[in-house]
Amino acid sequence: MTPTTVIDLGRQAIEVTLLISAPLFLAALITGLIISIFQAATQINEMTLSFVPKVVVMFVTLVAAGPWMLTQLTDFMRRLFESIPHMIG
Repeated sequence: MTPTTVIDLGRQAIEVTLLISAPLFLAALITGLIISIFQAATQINEMTLSFVPKVVVMFVTLVAAGPWMLTQLTDFMRRLFESIPHMIG
């Protein structure tokens, strides 16, 4: 296994991690922005008002994007396991 192979494998792992986490991060970011604008407009500073909607939206996003995320992760793992003989030999 060459250093180039290790770097490429690490890059692929980071790409898959970012790809899988992107829907949840974007959902939390958009929800937080909307809640912050609402809190600024109404001057309501309740912590649960920002926490509970984020949890609900992230759960809904996980249910909606979960199968796609799982497919991406299993495809990466399958490619990784299939490439083991090429890395060793």
